[in-house]
Amino acid sequence: MILAAMASLALASCEKKDPPQPDPDPTGTGKVVMEFFNKVGTADLVLNDKAYVNEHGDTFKVSLFKYYISNVKLNGAKGTYTETESYHLLDQADKPNMNFTMSNVPYDTYTSVTLTIGVDSTRNVSGAQTGALDPVKDMFWTWSTGYIMLKLEGSSPKSPATGGTISFHAGGYAGQYATQRTMTLSLPTAITVNDNGENHVHVDADVLRLFKAPTVFDFSALYAINSAGQKAKDLADNYANMLSVSYAGL
Repeated sequence: MILAAMASLALASCEKKDPPQPDPDPTGTGKVVMEFFNKVGTADLVLNDKAYVNEHGDTFKVSLFKYYISNVKLNGAKGTYTETESYHLLDQADKPNMNFTMSNVPYDTYTSVTLTIGVDSTRNVSGAQTGALDPVKDMFWTWSTGYIMLKLEGSSPKSPATGGTISFHAGGYAGQYATQRTMTLSLPTAITVNDNGENHVHVDADVLRLFKAPTVFDFSALYAINSAGQKAKDLADNYANMLSVSYAGL
C-alpha cells in the first residue's frame, strides 16, 4: 500500500500542468457611452414649464441650462484611459446629444471616472477653436476672459430684475477665481470593457446643487452672474457637487 501511494504521488508530480492562459486579446479596445441626465433633485429637468424650489425656498423656472464636460478619464485596474480631444458641450435644449461615446477604451475593469466641468486654461488661451469649443456656441466671453463653463437662465418671482429673470454664467479660467472643477465619481458597479458589448455610464447633474452649500443662493439678493470673480467662484464651488453616477454597465 505504501509503495502504491508513493507511486501515485510521483505520477501526480510528473503530470504536466497547463500554463496560465493570457487574457483574450489584451490589446483590444471597446466602447463606453457617457450619458448625462439633468435633474432637479430626483425629478427630470423640464425647461420653461415646471417650477422648482431652491435651498433658500425661492421658486424658479429654468429656460436654459448647458455646461462643458472635458478631460474625461476612466480609472481601471491596469491604468487610466484618457479620452483624446475631450471637450463636450451638453445642452438641455438638445437632449439627443446629451451623450458621447469613447471608442478606443482599452480592455480593463474600470471603477471610477474623472472629469472636469468647464474648459481647461490651455484651451482658453489657444485662439479660435472649433467643434464644441467654437465661440458660435454662445459659451464664450472674450479672449481675455475665456469660456463660460456653465450657464443657467430662467426666472423667479423673487428676482428684482425686469421680468423676474435669473442669469448665472460661470466663467474665469485662471487664478483664485478659476471656475473649472474636476472631480472623480465612483461607479456604482465596476464596468469591464471587453468584446461582450458596449458599456454605458449614466451621470446625473442636479440643478439644485448650484444654489446650495457651500453657498446658499437667495434670488432676491443674487439673481445674475455675468463676469468672472468671487460670485462665479462661489457658483463653481457649488456645482462641483452636482454630478453623480446612477448606473454603470452593459
